Amino acid sequence: MWAAGAVKVRGCLAATSVPLRRCLKLGAAMAKSKFEYVRDFEADDTCLAHCWVVVRLDGRNFHRFAEKHNFTKPNDSRALHLMTKCAQTVMEELEDIVIAYGQSDEYSFVFKRKSNWFKRRASKFMTHVVSQFASSYVFYWRDYFEDQPLRYPPGFDGRVVVYPSNQTLKDYLSWRQADCHINNLYNTVFWALVQQSGLTPIQAQERLQGTLTADKNEILFSEFNINYNNEPLMYRKGTVLIWQKVDEVTTKEVRLPAEMEGKKMVVTRTRTKAVPLHCDIIGDAFWKEHPEILDEDS
Repeated sequence: MWAAGAVKVRGCLAATSVPLRRCLKLGAAMAKSKFEYVRDFEADDTCLAHCWVVVRLDGRNFHRFAEKHNFTKPNDSRALHLMTKCAQTVMEELEDIVIAYGQSDEYSFVFKRKSNWFKRRASKFMTHVVSQFASSYVFYWRDYFEDQPLRYPPGFDGRVVVYPSNQTLKDYLSWRQADCHINNLYNTVFWALVQQSGLTPIQAQERLQGTLTADKNEILFSEFNINYNNEPLMYRKGTVLIWQKVDEVTTKEVRLPAEMEGKKMVVTRTRTKAVPLHCDIIGDAFWKEHPEILDEDS
């Protein structure tokens, strides 16, 4: 059986009058098996065309993870910088990401509207982003937590959502930044009550139940002399990653043929990198300053 098949293939290759594509079709037919039908059970998860594709990942059970690894409350700058490093790695390793936004244990990645990466399959978008991020988190852990060993592997879940217009995409990112503000204000007051006033977590929850933004700001200022507006922007606004040209200065040794010793020269190279910003993206100023993000031809 196999010998006969081999003879047929060799005959196709040897006969110059037979078109090459007939040989390829014959080879493809021979490669199939009776089990190939199981591919029909795969769901079609192609994302809608001409829409922004957003992948958002979240840390799985990160409350426990933060406790086990002694994260500083209410914000641990090491953990936030590590998340951003992982997001930068995702943007550099994968294709077609135009902007990313992160806060706490989550990050959102926006793929361009015209992206045809992996034929726009949602499962490919999500699995590549989450796997690249999770592996980067473990890989770069010791760069940010030098004295804290990684006790067990972190986990992240992901989801894919498509947004049909520039406005809906901007509203999505505005929603995530508004969520950052709401959560961080609450956590700042909550941990001040626990750490400085000596309240138990349950007592702090009861104290804050039903309070509005103004109430929380008043507690911070009157009881702890904290002006929330003076808190670091990274905590209040989250982190935006966009592509920008950056000059990198390095020292290089240059040796001419007639010289015995090389000379050190300063070399400046311009690279496009994912740069972190801590700024407002709810208003129009950010989008007017960076129109290339929503430019379909960028």
